[in-house]
Amino acid sequence: MFWDWSYVWEIMPALLRASLVTIQATVLGFILAAVLGLVLAIMRMSKTNWISIPTAGFVEFIRSTPVLIQIFFIYFVFPEFGVVLPAMVAGVIALGLHYGSYCSEVYRAGLENIPSGQWEASIALNLSPYITFRDIIIPQAIPPVVPALGNYLVALFKETPLLSAIAVLELMQTAKILGSESFRYVEPITIVGAFFLVMSLVAAALIRRVEAYLNRTLRNPGGAR
Repeated sequence: MFWDWSYVWEIMPALLRASLVTIQATVLGFILAAVLGLVLAIMRMSKTNWISIPTAGFVEFIRSTPVLIQIFFIYFVFPEFGVVLPAMVAGVIALGLHYGSYCSEVYRAGLENIPSGQWEASIALNLSPYITFRDIIIPQAIPPVVPALGNYLVALFKETPLLSAIAVLELMQTAKILGSESFRYVEPITIVGAFFLVMSLVAAALIRRVEAYLNRTLRNPGGAR
């Protein structure tokens, strides 16, 4: 029998539990990437060379090395320096670090697109750099880059199967274990593929909703609904 529905319903609870691990890794990894990316972008734009140059080197190094190597390094090499992390934590940090470097370039493009007059007006009003970034620059820079950030969210989501390399029981690893136990791989692998397809489409739709909301807010700050 090519497809066994009774086996599908038997393995579905285990796959649903594993899907929560996948979603958790995606959400936590992207939150880390989004925050870290903004910090790296601001540091890279610093006029102080001893901040901007090392930051640029760090970002390029992370972007130029495979995420799988970074996962292995954090999980297997960090313990040599006394830093022992659970597999899930190591995986989330690696994903967040890797995609944070990509997000930093997206943020930097948005920040550099702000007209210089905005900065000059802030200086003329004697606003602090923190207030300038928080209330003037960031609200204008973020909305245009939301689609690019959303693409990285979907890409990060599809990278979560790499966490199986350090024994995180995410969706793909669970499917492989179920298949090895029953010697039936068609059902678990197909279900995993369908799950990634559906969740990617849902994430893309949510990103479009957020983009549309932010665009309405920019056009009508006082009356967005």
